[in-house]
Amino acid sequence: MSESLPPFRAPTGTHDVLGPDSALWEGVVATFAQSAYRYGFTLVMTPLFEDVGVFTRGIGEESDVFQKEMYIFKDRGERRYALRPEGTASVVRAFVQHQPTTPWKAWYVTPAFRYERPQAGRYRQHYQLGVEVLGTDDPTVDVEVIALANSFYRAIGLKNLRLLVNSMGNEECRPRYIELLSEYLEDHQMELCDEHREMWRQNPLRVLDCKKAACIKVTSSAPMLIDHLCDSCRDHFDKVVAGLGAVGIESFLSPRLVRGFDYYTRTTFEFIAESMGNAQNAVGGGGRYDKLSEQLGGKATSGIGFGSGVERLLLARTAEGVATPLLKRTLDVFVIDTTGDESVIALIEQLRAAGIATDRAYDQRSMKAQMKVADKSGARLALLVGPEELFAGEVTIRDLRSQDFEQAQQRVARSEIVSTVAHLVTK
Repeated sequence: MSESLPPFRAPTGTHDVLGPDSALWEGVVATFAQSAYRYGFTLVMTPLFEDVGVFTRGIGEESDVFQKEMYIFKDRGERRYALRPEGTASVVRAFVQHQPTTPWKAWYVTPAFRYERPQAGRYRQHYQLGVEVLGTDDPTVDVEVIALANSFYRAIGLKNLRLLVNSMGNEECRPRYIELLSEYLEDHQMELCDEHREMWRQNPLRVLDCKKAACIKVTSSAPMLIDHLCDSCRDHFDKVVAGLGAVGIESFLSPRLVRGFDYYTRTTFEFIAESMGNAQNAVGGGGRYDKLSEQLGGKATSGIGFGSGVERLLLARTAEGVATPLLKRTLDVFVIDTTGDESVIALIEQLRAAGIATDRAYDQRSMKAQMKVADKSGARLALLVGPEELFAGEVTIRDLRSQDFEQAQQRVARSEIVSTVAHLVTK
């Protein structure tokens, strides 16, 4: 007798999402799609994998994302590809390739892949949703993108949020600032954490983003970019902050809030869920990236966007105690049939065509077995069709959520069942 093979499991750092939890995911995506639609965005869908250069030109081959986290492979034609580590680069590549009318406002939802240590809300395959606007450097767009994010987070039940904002400057003022920061870090490099004691030279801005106590202590006295902006960047930032205030969104200056990739310029922002404590509490963020289109072979084009991980958003909802469902994803009706008559199949399809969520049991189970399945299904009503009902041209309706058996059950003519059920499930 041969031994049975061990069952396969999802790869480390990935996870399956089954019902009823999947209804929460569906609700988050549906809410985001509706929010994006109200702000004038349309859906963009791009390949799951791209030429590796789509990502390396923007993030750099010296970055941790490339060196440690990206999934890179060759196909059968020896072409070098990478699984998408984030959403923005693919959207900008699509913009460069297809040259849509600007300003182009696109939203996306996609799996993203990063080889990192799995932890709460962070997986090697996670799901990201976001928006991008390309073709304008108007600070009003920055305000609208942040307002869209804020509106979406509120719509899924998150209230205890804090918006952090900063400016990354541009090619005029940032190089000089990096020189000042580098000089400071060189004088204090032995006080930095083990990782940045030498690595700070590759990207000094990364030290500002380090969450380790040693780097936080050193950089607390370091020069900050917000104090070294050129006039145009200062004007842009002031207009963004004023615009946020005009629409009732409170923002807080966070001089340490930076992005490590070269293509980011000016506005950068992050939403913090204060209910999640101090570690891993960012639920979404983004910024302006006025150089990315050029790096991907296109013309110089201003852009801004933000992204959020679905897993992190659901964790934030749980931490804040939000229990409100985002979508109704329960059955209205469960049909119990002990006759096997074809007319029952027709009845079920009539109910579904009328917009009534309907399911049934299979395999000619007994009435008792079917009732157990009906109870577990979560359906509001059970429709019973036995030989007696079939002969009389009737259906028995039983309210599965009622405690009063006499009131919970009624017989209805087959011709009136759809209208009767539609009335009952909307009461």
